[in-house]
Amino acid sequence: MPKVSVEIPQELLDDLDEHVGDEGKFVNRSDAVRASIRKTLDMLDEIDERHGRVETDGTESHPS
Repeated sequence: MPKVSVEIPQELLDDLDEHVGDEGKFVNRSDAVRASIRKTLDMLDEIDERHGRVETDGTESHPS
């Protein structure tokens, strides 16, 4: 699995850490970040579908 390095503001990291660990929803930070990215991409796909911007055969369709 590829590794990606990003800079994250401390306040976001502090909030994230509240959800990570034995008492948290996520096992580790990487798990939390992957889940967040997946959820965001799903939301963006839903928005694109509502606006008629759905990819077909590698091309995007735009409303006329």
